[in-house]
Amino acid sequence: MLYLTHNPAHPTRDPWNKGKLVGQRPPLKRQEVWSIRERLHLADKIRDLALFNLAIDSKLRSCDLMKLRLRDISAGGGIAKRAMVMQQKTGQPVQFEITEQTRESLRNWIHEKGIRLDGYLFASRVRPSYHLFTRQYSRLVKAWVSMIGLEPAIYGTHSLRRTKVTLIYKRTKNLRAIQLLLGHTASLESTVRYLGVEVDDALEMAEQTEV
Repeated sequence: MLYLTHNPAHPTRDPWNKGKLVGQRPPLKRQEVWSIRERLHLADKIRDLALFNLAIDSKLRSCDLMKLRLRDISAGGGIAKRAMVMQQKTGQPVQFEITEQTRESLRNWIHEKGIRLDGYLFASRVRPSYHLFTRQYSRLVKAWVSMIGLEPAIYGTHSLRRTKVTLIYKRTKNLRAIQLLLGHTASLESTVRYLGVEVDDALEMAEQTEV
């Protein structure tokens, strides 16, 4: 009979995801977006409101969002209605819209901090010459969702990236448009998996079918 013994020279390691929730981060619902905006506005968190609004509009990964400079979103001395950035992950450009409410919150933040054209939109408070770290951004996201009673362990930065495209998909069912907005360069299958729409669509069709 074979017995397994514990060898102290080779201690077992806990899996990297022990105690952590893994999988797709859920997007925010429309009412949750507005609730966070209202809380940030009432708390006079000018930077957080500008960052939250731009994250929702841009749909950028955190690494690309954090590196945005004022010049990236500027046009004719003001804030552009559309902008384009090069994605760090894919090396490909992606465009995004900047809605009026986002431009307004950005103008307030830029004026408040006196950000120069070549300056980061969201500089680190610890190292002003550098941009906000993605880990700091992640902590901010968890603080924002906590404000409105959501479980912070469930949500992350990808929740904001997925929010607007999820709403667009539910309205249009246009996967190609979603692929372009997210800057996905692979097949539509990767966009389908990212949105997690297959099961939702299947259940919706089942609910609408009577036998």
